[in-house]
Parts: sequence; C-alpha cells; structure tokens
Amino acid sequence: MRESEWVDLVADSVRTGFAQSERSLKIKTQLKIPYGYEIRAFREEPQAEAISFATDFIVVEEYPDGSWKPRVVVEAKVDSITTHDAITYSRKAADHKSVFPYLRYGIMLGNRRHFPLPGRLYRHGTQFDFMISFKEHEPSAKELEAFNSLLLEEVQASQALDNMIYRSRRKDREHHTLFHRKLTVGDINA
Repeated sequence: MRESEWVDLVADSVRTGFAQSERSLKIKTQLKIPYGYEIRAFREEPQAEAISFATDFIVVEEYPDGSWKPRVVVEAKVDSITTHDAITYSRKAADHKSVFPYLRYGIMLGNRRHFPLPGRLYRHGTQFDFMISFKEHEPSAKELEAFNSLLLEEVQASQALDNMIYRSRRKDREHHTLFHRKLTVGDINA
C-alpha cells in the first residue's frame, strides 16, 4: 500500500469519529500550509509570498465566518523510518511552527508489526509533540480510539497555546501561573 493511500485510509477512519463529536474540526490530507514568508520587495507594506509544504494529514478548525486555522499536523511513514526522515520531518515541524506558533505536530507510523517507536525518532524528532505507531495498515479499534483521543487533546493544546499567545494583553484574558508539557508513554496495543 502506498503511503498516500494509507494516510487516506487513516484519515477516513478518523473523520468518522470526528463527524459525530467535533463539527468544527475537519481532517484533510495533502493540504499545503505556509512554512515561511519571503519578502520580495517593500512599498507601503512588505510584498511577501508564502512558501508552503503539503502536509500528509491535518486537523483544521473551521469557524462560522468561513475562516480556519490549522491545529494539528501529522506526518506519515509506512513500514520504516530512517534517521534522515526523522530529521527532515522534525525540521518541517519547526518551520511550520515558526508561522503557526500554536500548531501541534506529530508523526504516525503504519504497518510496523511488533516493532515499537524507533529510538532515532526520539533522538532526532525533537519538534514532534507526539508520535504513534500502528501495527498494521488499518488501525485497530483500540489504536483508532487512542489516536482520536490524542488528536482531540492536541487540538485543545493548540487552542490553549493560541489563547496564551494572542490574548495575553487583553484585560479579560485567562491568567496562567503554570505551564507544563506533559510526557505520556505507553503501548496502545497492550
């Protein structure tokens, strides 16, 4: 199975769960979002051009006025992942986060059989907020439940970061006295 076919299969599975619970959240594949802006010239305002990468899998939040924000990006690899892949995708995550500082970024691995997340991913995937590995191409019900739950938690984290970054000077803002990036590890197939 080609990687793009696998991503579509996972996206379709997630869409089913999201459609019932989160109407404002949409799952898309191969959506291009900017990772940078180049200033081409100056007039009254800088003349900038967005430079974009396609994302394998993305959760966007849509608003009633037709606008939307990217909330969670998930890169995908099937069968195996190299050190080069981990470094490249981690850099892509950093680039996207430089444009969208509230964006959450992860990687999903498919058809990994009995193999756990590889150590090279921990060492070189420094910009990933989460990693998940599926045994087969098609996620089991348990894997899908864990992934859906993880995505919803990451959307909430994105919304909280968005609020902290862009509402910090408002008088009616929420006041925070604690910020903690929690680490959770486990075996979703146990």
